Amino acid sequence: MIAFLLLEAILVFAFKVSNRFAHGRSAFIGLIVLLALIVISSFTINGFLSAPNIKAILLFAAFLGIACVGQTLVALLGGLDLSIPFVIGSSNIGLLFLIGLGVPSWLAVVFVLLIGATLGFLNGVLSYRLQGQALILTLGMGFAIAGLVQILTSIGSSFGGNVFGTVPKWLQNLAAMNGRTFGLAVPPTILLWIVIAIIVIVGLRYSAFGRYIYALGGNRRSAKLIGVSEFKYWTVAYTISGFSAALTGCLLLGWSGGGFIGVGDQYLFTTLAAVVIGGTSLMDGYGGYGYTVIGVLVLQVLSAFLIGIGLKYEWQQFIFGLLILPMVALYGRAPDIRAQV
Repeated sequence: MIAFLLLEAILVFAFKVSNRFAHGRSAFIGLIVLLALIVISSFTINGFLSAPNIKAILLFAAFLGIACVGQTLVALLGGLDLSIPFVIGSSNIGLLFLIGLGVPSWLAVVFVLLIGATLGFLNGVLSYRLQGQALILTLGMGFAIAGLVQILTSIGSSFGGNVFGTVPKWLQNLAAMNGRTFGLAVPPTILLWIVIAIIVIVGLRYSAFGRYIYALGGNRRSAKLIGVSEFKYWTVAYTISGFSAALTGCLLLGWSGGGFIGVGDQYLFTTLAAVVIGGTSLMDGYGGYGYTVIGVLVLQVLSAFLIGIGLKYEWQQFIFGLLILPMVALYGRAPDIRAQV
């Protein structure tokens, strides 16, 4: 209880100090909260700052961070993608099923990634035409693909929703806790996330694609007047979302060693939470993937802390919700992007 009261006090302090920063308020608050969580956890839980625990936090942060790439882009445009957890689960069991049929593992991964991107593209096209129903549409698409993949892979067996088989060594090394990168005891997935994060952050900030994403998110009508195709960037954002979700599903197979359709369930909440906690607005094109990285790390450190003090999953969700509410309220008082352009 003392830890949560201290965290609340730090939130209030961070907001007051952040009033001096016009453009970096969200990132500043997020970093203060992250630092506070690390300090509180290190004094509360023995071994919190040990190398194995830090590696575990970063690995799970990498899974979530990769899944959040598309969600961030979609959110910047004013949309949301609720099909992400279903694409993750479908990719997870679909990949192992293809490998079990004798398809070369690398080819199976490429095929699953292409299917994920295709599903994202369909989400983009359909949700663009029916933007008033975009949330329901992506949710329905997610249920449909999860059901179809289960029908093709595991329904009728004794273990519906699960696929068992041998995961290739290279995929295990890529994402398992004991994976190694250039001889170092660091899972390559962590390095992969760092590379992806750099590419997305730099791309959003300095490329024409990034500028047009922000332009459309900030003011669609003005962006259209200068010739920016909303349909093009909307569908590209959803395509990337489908691809990143499928990639997450493949990586989780390397971590778990078995296919499970429900492996992506937690990502319905956490991808949205990471985007919101990081400070990316769901309404006006403010934020970016750098903000999401902060949100991902806050969630994973908080999750490790809650597990360390013995709280069950239901209580973790409750605490996550309590964290989101004040942070959204704080971010909501930041200057609207349309007033800054």
